[in-house]
Amino acid sequence: MLFYFLYPLHSRFTPLNVFKYITFRTFGATITSLLICMLVGPAFIRFLQRKQMGQFVRDDGPKSHLTKKGTPTMGGGLILGAILISSLLWSDLTNKNIWIAMLTTFFFGVVGFMDDYRKVMLKNPKGLSGRQKIVSQTVIALAAAGLIYYFRDIPPDLKFPFFKGWSFDLGIFFVPFAAFVIVGASNAVNLTDGLDGLAVGPTITTSSTFLILAYCAGHMKFADYLQIPYVAGAGELAVFCGTVVGSCLGFLWFNTYPAQVFMGDIGSLALGAALAVVAVISKNEILLAICGGVFVIEALSVMAQVASFKMTGKRVLKMAPIHHHFELKGWAEPKVIVRFWIISILLALATLSTLKLR
Repeated sequence: MLFYFLYPLHSRFTPLNVFKYITFRTFGATITSLLICMLVGPAFIRFLQRKQMGQFVRDDGPKSHLTKKGTPTMGGGLILGAILISSLLWSDLTNKNIWIAMLTTFFFGVVGFMDDYRKVMLKNPKGLSGRQKIVSQTVIALAAAGLIYYFRDIPPDLKFPFFKGWSFDLGIFFVPFAAFVIVGASNAVNLTDGLDGLAVGPTITTSSTFLILAYCAGHMKFADYLQIPYVAGAGELAVFCGTVVGSCLGFLWFNTYPAQVFMGDIGSLALGAALAVVAVISKNEILLAICGGVFVIEALSVMAQVASFKMTGKRVLKMAPIHHHFELKGWAEPKVIVRFWIISILLALATLSTLKLR
């Protein structure tokens, strides 16, 4: 919106020329979303407390979590609001990729809100049923993937980051593949959101990494030099990634151990979808699995636990997701969180290193 109104005035006031640069608007969007969360956060938390939107805690989980019962949840609404407001302010709203990213994030947030609402306000600890959640996510993801496919600027193929010429043409199957990536990432982040700040930390590192990847993919000279697919308009997603980074940093101020507020499904489902849609548009789906390795491990730990119990009647972990396993082994919650953050940073660096491996 600022780009739309202020940049045309650069002929009269030269300093406004900076609004044409994605880098400037990315910094502006990051700072704006950070400030929104930091300034609105205290009032938002008090609102959740007044509405008695307290966290439900499982009795079969780590005993240390019982003290968290009643902590305000649905704080992800603050993250979602900061992302959307900042994106609207700083993005080039004529760019179709921005709208696909914002709408996908918003509607996944709506699904998360419905799930949280049933848990918190209707006192239904299960929230939406698994089928309701998956069907809703799949419909939204298919719509997003369909739009990406319809507006595609490059062939709908799967790129392999470690090899220059390797790709696999998916054709129309790109749509279900992209939908699978979006739904999978959304639920993986949701499973990771079990400790104070655990999901937010890797989200910051992953979105920061994809800020760089999206910018490079949308810059013709950078894409040619790095031998990565050039995607017209993908660079604008750097602004969107900046809003994710800023909002998560601002939210982490209140979500760090011991948390004053939890993000809930409204935040985790939306953030996972946001990361995935950027990865799909910028042709970095495989790199998402690497950079978001913490999310992948969390999801695989649940799948392994369920599969093992159904087939053998035994559990491979003390408790799933895997962060609870380490807690039950005696690790203090802050130790689990920080070590997972460290792993996420290392994975982000490994992801960026692939730019030179091609």
